[in-house]
Amino acid sequence: MVTRKSVAGRFGSAAGLLLAAAGMTLASRRHRLEAERLQLKRLELEELASRRQALAHQQRMHWQLLARAIDDPSLAAVIDTYSPETSTEKRRQFFFANAWYVNLLHLYEAGLIDQEELFGRMRELFQNAVMREYWEASRAQRATLKESTDEAVIGRMLDGLVKDLDEADTDEWWVVGVPPSE
Repeated sequence: MVTRKSVAGRFGSAAGLLLAAAGMTLASRRHRLEAERLQLKRLELEELASRRQALAHQQRMHWQLLARAIDDPSLAAVIDTYSPETSTEKRRQFFFANAWYVNLLHLYEAGLIDQEELFGRMRELFQNAVMREYWEASRAQRATLKESTDEAVIGRMLDGLVKDLDEADTDEWWVVGVPPSE
């Protein structure tokens, strides 16, 4: 009997060691998975920061180019896609309206405002007749966008807003249209 207890004790100890080793391996795997998850999250945040930085740079470049076109009609001719009957003054206004629109679009794309806030800000801008003229004059430009892009989706949303504003029978423009829910 002594031999049986001794053998059983040895097997029991070995099984305990195996369980302990398996537990340590499992804990090690969990730790490694958590470290990998944290690394992936860090990389995602770095990519988001890089994207926001690129958008900010692109917005500065867009404004600089538009400002030069606004100031110099010979440079404006390079990007002029409006009707030939559009006056120089109106063209400059359209370029400036475009700068406002693109500024808000970039705020949205950078995640600094959501669609609902973009909608509200554009609803306010569309109270201005020049902004409405610009929007209509740039319809052909928006029609060239790939339908699935953010800008095309936003453009369709704003086309609906302009239509709602045109059809509204109230002076309370701030309640016109249904803001999107993301």
